[in-house]
Amino acid sequence: MINVALVLSLRGLPLMAIEGFSMFFYLLFASLLFLIPVSLVSAELATGWPEEGGVYRWVKEAFGTKWGFVAIWIQWVQNTIWYSTVLAFASGALAYLFLDPELANNSIYTVVLILAIYWTSTFVNFKGVKLASKLTTYLVILGTILPATLIIFFGFIWVFIGEPIQILQTNTSFLPTFSSFTDISFLAGTILLFAGMEVAAVHVNEIDDPKKNYPKAIFLAMVVILIIFTLGSFSIAVCLSPDQISLTAGIMQAFHILLADLNLSCLSPVIGFFVALGAIGGVVAWIGGPSKGLLVTAKHGMLPPFLQYVNDNGVQTHILWVQGAIVTILSLVFLLMPNVSGAFFLLTALTVVLYLFMYLLLYAAVIRLRYTRPDQHREYKIPGGNFGMWLVAGVGFLAALFALFVGFFPPAQLETGSPTFYVLFIVIGVVVFIGAPLLLNKFKKPEWKKD
Repeated sequence: MINVALVLSLRGLPLMAIEGFSMFFYLLFASLLFLIPVSLVSAELATGWPEEGGVYRWVKEAFGTKWGFVAIWIQWVQNTIWYSTVLAFASGALAYLFLDPELANNSIYTVVLILAIYWTSTFVNFKGVKLASKLTTYLVILGTILPATLIIFFGFIWVFIGEPIQILQTNTSFLPTFSSFTDISFLAGTILLFAGMEVAAVHVNEIDDPKKNYPKAIFLAMVVILIIFTLGSFSIAVCLSPDQISLTAGIMQAFHILLADLNLSCLSPVIGFFVALGAIGGVVAWIGGPSKGLLVTAKHGMLPPFLQYVNDNGVQTHILWVQGAIVTILSLVFLLMPNVSGAFFLLTALTVVLYLFMYLLLYAAVIRLRYTRPDQHREYKIPGGNFGMWLVAGVGFLAALFALFVGFFPPAQLETGSPTFYVLFIVIGVVVFIGAPLLLNKFKKPEWKKD
């Protein structure tokens, strides 16, 4: 259930629904070639090196402190970019609470809501993990589990009573068009929906008989995630044609139509409020997470003393202030793009490309450590010896590399403005956000390290 909570997010349902029947191909690709390899590789690394630090510790053991720092930095900064996308999704849901669905396509409204919700969530985290975790629990139950169940339920009713099924009116091919990379750009966005399994791997030592039970947990979690992603996306696709679906408000568009068909339109504002709560709950939960991992590297001397500060509640407030500044700047992308959906996907693509760089380091680390540290005790090992490890990590590495490459192409399905601006934004983002930890490592000072 920890794995399900980390990975499952309703914001991905419109992204898959817009693909029609080929969404099943994307789901299969992401689960078999990405989700399973990441999960198994992370389990081996977590049981071999269970000390704090997560990906920082694992990559550091394989390639040294510099690349360990780069790995945790990427995990932190991609998460920082992700906040803008998930809160744009929340603002789209809240537009239905305000009884004005057109607000979901208003860039100024979206930016104002992103910043208001983000900074409120940050100040909640300033109070410590106890308040944040309690708030998150209620928000995720009300805002993710409940709406996911309802969208699937109403989607089945739509089909059962014989309403027109929009997904059958468009492309019904299982395979996407491979005529150009712009046709499969959504593959990168789908990969992001399945990211995060490495976070839960740190709990593998707390499981009875992890060698047997951890793979079971992974496959059970994958089944739950796939069922909700597939049926939830299908429920949107049966009542909306691809050209109608908004990436930020698609789930609420579907609820609006499904509820109106049953004379239950009065419930739309309530469900919009719940969907927004789920997105906000995810943000509250994640704000303090990766930044805590960055704090570990700060204490190891990788960041200046300013970023090592914690308040009376033990919260890394200075890191969170810097994080908030980045979120604020990136949210302005919604004012530069021709529409909200285009800006949403542009930030999603940058998030994916950065995150996939970290996963490449993760796969490379597990391969290297099998040879450089063969005697290190691992409570769980990828079965099949070194061949099995090469197969799992190799497949994951190649799939991540392919998705990373695809992420640089603007999608043919969306209006994203100038293709040159799109590519330059991704390239500059990668150079800046990956170059930053390398520069910090180069100019770090011995006195930065705490005893």
